[in-house]
Amino acid sequence: MRRTGAALRRTLGAAACATLAVSFLAACGGDSGKPTLNWYINPDGQETLTQLAEDCSTDDYDIAIQLLPASATDQRTQLARRLAAGDSSTDLMSLDPVFVPEFANADWLLTFEDDLADQALDDVLDGPADIVQWNDQVVAVPQWANTQVLWYRKSLAEAAGLDMSQPVTWDQVIDAAADQGGTVGVQANRYEAYVVWINAMIQGAGGNILDPDTVEDGRDAKVTIDSQAGKDAAAVIQKLVDSGAAQPDLSTSNEGTSLGRMFPDEGPGSFMVNWTFVYSNYKGLIGQPGGPADDEAFEDLGWVRYPQTVEGEDSKPPIGGIEIGVGAYTEHPDFAREAALCVASPEAQTALAVNDGFAPTRESVYDSPELAEAFPADLLELFRDSIDEAGPRPKSAFYSQISNAIQSRWHPPSSVNPDTTPERSAAFLKAVLRGEALL
Repeated sequence: MRRTGAALRRTLGAAACATLAVSFLAACGGDSGKPTLNWYINPDGQETLTQLAEDCSTDDYDIAIQLLPASATDQRTQLARRLAAGDSSTDLMSLDPVFVPEFANADWLLTFEDDLADQALDDVLDGPADIVQWNDQVVAVPQWANTQVLWYRKSLAEAAGLDMSQPVTWDQVIDAAADQGGTVGVQANRYEAYVVWINAMIQGAGGNILDPDTVEDGRDAKVTIDSQAGKDAAAVIQKLVDSGAAQPDLSTSNEGTSLGRMFPDEGPGSFMVNWTFVYSNYKGLIGQPGGPADDEAFEDLGWVRYPQTVEGEDSKPPIGGIEIGVGAYTEHPDFAREAALCVASPEAQTALAVNDGFAPTRESVYDSPELAEAFPADLLELFRDSIDEAGPRPKSAFYSQISNAIQSRWHPPSSVNPDTTPERSAAFLKAVLRGEALL
């Protein structure tokens, strides 16, 4: 017997209330001859996603998990090669937000029309809703969202005299950490997350890497990184490098390396910008290496909105997450669209939030009793507001080239200079987009 959407919601909601580790009921069995939809996922939340694949399978089709590489760059490469070859076995894909414009522009994604489009965007926050639209069409379904906030040790901020009840700037955070012998954790390896940091700071200063009014013009987009906002962002990086608060591995730092200095064996800890998984990560590490020594130490963990680049100007927190796309060459387009909506349902988003710390894209999920039990109310509110008011990376079909061009001119962090880096990166980015320079 095939389950209806309402029945699925009731069963999943009941299961979620029953246990913190939200789990779906096993799917009904089916005939061995029914089709199998391949769902290519990244490794984040693999256990929950595997359960989702089982529970969203029906009498008409099964969903099989296919694992992509851990690196976003390698994920893009593998999926792009499959789709460029017209691979019909690529039915569902977990897509980083910046893949969506490129894949949609190449006609590699099936669209969601009419009622399906309404279902895909129902109750979805503005930031994620914008990500999955290209040329006024819905080309994917937001499954979970991600944003960065400023995590910190309350005792460190208090010792530095920093009032965390008010918006804080990058300058204030760096000075506070340096004065107290703490550190500031960022992601500054030569990879995508470094561009996430740069972009967020530029937007927080009122600028953009590309002119938003021309970004969908592709290679003809206007490059605007050489601006006062670009200089302000470069000045923050230069200040961190020179401050004594930079972590020793700054030029190779990533989301994982930043975590270890929040609760060191000795020292005051750190301020750190990082994604929503941090709370669940530290909560699961109480009393273990790399985590808080005990419950009291865990209570010293604080969180506030992403730092301001320019005092008095609202910050633009980064936005990430995963969107579910349907491959253009699938042999089962109707089933694949239905499956995409199922694995991004409110119940699925509840499971991903509670089990893995991934923020929902649907606003109503934030008010669910399951999330209220798993997260502090003010943290949920911070996640929701940050996602809804986030600053996206350039929504361009050529984003991969844009990102690599910026990385090549802004890395290592020790080379960044506000007087030269924005200008050099603008010139190179223009040349790359015009096909006049190679990465």
